[in-house]
Parts: sequence; structure tokens; C-alpha cells
Amino acid sequence: MSADSDPVVIVSAARTIIGRGLGGVWTPLVRKAWAVPIRSDLGSGCVGFSRVRGFPALPGGRLPGIRLLRGTHAPLCAQTRCGGRLRRGKAPGRRSPAVLGALSIALAFPSVLGSFNGALSTVPVYDLGSTVIREVLKRAAVAPEEVSEVIFGHVLAAGCGQNPVRQASVGAGIPYSVPAWSCQMICGSGLKAVCLAAQSIVVGDASIVVAGGMENMSKAPHLVHLRTGVRMGDTPLTDSMLCDGLIDAFHNYHMGITAENVANKWQVSREDQDKVAVLSQNRTESAQKAGHFDKEIVPVFVSSKKGLTEVKTDEFPRHGSNMEAMSKLKPCFLTDGTGTVTPANASGINDGAAAVVLMKKSEADNRGLTPLAQIVSWSQAGVEPSIMGIGPIPAIKQAVAKAGWSLEDVDVFEINEAFAAVSVAIAKELGLNPEKVNMSK
Repeated sequence: MSADSDPVVIVSAARTIIGRGLGGVWTPLVRKAWAVPIRSDLGSGCVGFSRVRGFPALPGGRLPGIRLLRGTHAPLCAQTRCGGRLRRGKAPGRRSPAVLGALSIALAFPSVLGSFNGALSTVPVYDLGSTVIREVLKRAAVAPEEVSEVIFGHVLAAGCGQNPVRQASVGAGIPYSVPAWSCQMICGSGLKAVCLAAQSIVVGDASIVVAGGMENMSKAPHLVHLRTGVRMGDTPLTDSMLCDGLIDAFHNYHMGITAENVANKWQVSREDQDKVAVLSQNRTESAQKAGHFDKEIVPVFVSSKKGLTEVKTDEFPRHGSNMEAMSKLKPCFLTDGTGTVTPANASGINDGAAAVVLMKKSEADNRGLTPLAQIVSWSQAGVEPSIMGIGPIPAIKQAVAKAGWSLEDVDVFEINEAFAAVSVAIAKELGLNPEKVNMSK
């Protein structure tokens, strides 16, 4: 059986809730972006993003079946969207490269995503990871001892103990004999984990892999460098969330400034950004009220003085968002009168996790599982850090070309919305039909 006839598929997915953030800014500092063409019974699509929060980065993105909210820092980092469902369509008839056509996404599920210092703020990141790993295995009817490997994106690891992903794996009941490790590409970490899982299966190193992302930004510690002591005076604290996730290491400025750079270069107005942000929030509100996220979210039980509290609703979305209210917010990165990026048209700082189970289609068939999606190809591209948000432009072009598709063959584009300015610029540069980008249904 050729690799092309036995593709890698995703059979299960899960995530935590998404919560409200302080300042509503994204996390990460990557200079690389990813794009992954996929096929499913919902049609053909291309998921892409730049940077990572694992959130899962972050913290990571999402794939079909893992609907994270757009404009949030979500763990898988493959499909960060505002809600709703992918539109059904006919997949392109062209064959995908044999080496990349051997995997399926059997099951994917995320946990709820909590706000910065919100409902999930006290939950260790490895417990968030264990929660989604345990759930995806349950839904895919895969025993813990059948897992070959666990790979998660995780960025803010300071103070979490050795190999937090292995802690999450073991906490989910997976034996010590199963390797577990993390990858770190800031906002691209979660999707990178999925691609690494696919590669592991294609080359024959693994048969069933759990991949995803996890992050608890609320628990990111402040650091003090005292290894050699302090002879005199005060010693400043370093915020590891900013230092390791939100400040560009090459230009030493916040990710929000890179969004301002993109808005300026691609002439994206404040009004255009606010329109995207309002649409994102409104779609999320509609999706929540319609119950579209209920089945994909894994509740998290949080300890409190009153006992265990079940957290099962995303905290971040702001219902009733409108242009009038959004237009009143002041830019938070450039305050000289030229800024356009505000807390409302930038994504939030959140806590959460998401996971998928990958295997070959033949394995899924033997288990009676219906794949959520087939991975056709993937690509990553580096760009100048000062405009990191446009990374999906070359990445999408490369991924689509590797799949033997054209942009017109793609039914849905799921593009990470770290900042509204970035989303507008990418769609404009690629000439995408707005109706195909981050669709609501």
C-alpha cells in the first residue's frame, strides 16, 4: 500500500475554554509561519498562522474539528477562528505528494481556555495538558499504552519542572515507556507539534501520536538574575511572559509594534481592523450561543475554597461587541497619534490546551474511526521579524504548491488572527475571497 493511499489522518481533537485577557495582546515572537493544506468531508482547506503561543501558542492554533476562537492565544495554533463551521465543498482532484499523504487526524479536542489570571490561572500547565490528552484518547478509543509518542508545543516553561509535556503525558495515564517532549517555535509551536507527529508516522517511527499545545500564561513567573549576587542597589525583575514570548528578540520591541508595522506597510486602517475584530467577536458569540463549541470543549475542574468548580465556557469572548464601543479604545503600542492597534483588535492573553490524535488511515479504518481530516502537505517560512505577522503569506503559497493545488482550489482559509491588521494584510496580499477566510459557516 502506497503512502498516498494510506494517508495520515486526525481522528480526535479537544481543547479547553478560551478566556478573557488583560490588555488583549498576543503572545509570541516567532519569525516563522506555517500553513497546512488539509482535506475533510467539509471540503479542502488551508490552515495557517505565524508565531506561537503553544495556544496552544503559545501557547499554539487548530485544525478542522478543533475550533478555537479567533483573536485568542490558543493552544494548537492551526486554526484559530471565531466560531462557526467549515463550509462543505468538493476537494480538489489532484493527488497529493505521496510522502505527505499518509496521515489522518483521527480525533482532536481542546479544553476550555481561560482568561489571564482567570478561571484556569491556578491550574498547572501540565494538568491542562493531561486533561486534553486523556480526553482525546478516550474519544478515539485508544488505550494509553497504544500511544507511540506525545509531542506538544509549549513556550513558557520557566518554573514548570523538567519536561512539562512528559508530566502531562504521564498524568494522562500514558506509560513511562512512551516518549513525550515539547517543541518551541513561539506561536507556531502547536502546529509544529502536529507536523512533527505526522513526520514521525510517515517515516515509520510511530503509529499513533498525540500532538497539540498547552500554556498557562497566568503562571509565567517573574525572573531575577542573582546567580552571582547583588553587590549594591536594586535588582529588577524580568517578566518571563514578555521576555520569552511577547518581545521580539531581534528588535527588542513588543509584538504589537510588529502589527503596527504591518498595518503601515500594507495600509490597513484602524477602521478595517476594528471591523475584523467586531466580526470575530460577533461570530464567536453566535457560535457559543448555538452550542457549536460544547462538544469540542473539555471541562476543567479547578480547586477552590468551595471545592471543585467545573469550568466549561470560554472566558475571552465579549458579547455585544460593536464598532461604536470598539472605536473608543485607544492604541496601546504606538501612543504618538499614529497607532491603530488597540486591545480590541489584538488577541488576548489566555490559558488552555488542545490536542489531536494522528495515525495512518489504515489504522483508523481498522479501529472503525472516521477521520476528521487528512494532512496533505505543510510548509514553514521565515520573514523579517519586524513584520512577523505576514509569515503566512509565503507559507501558504509553499504549502499549496507542495500539495499540487492552487489558491483557487482551497475552499477555506483559516488564518490565525493574532492581530486584525495581520489578517487583513494577508488576505489582501494573497488576493483571497473574504468569504473563504475564517468563515462562520
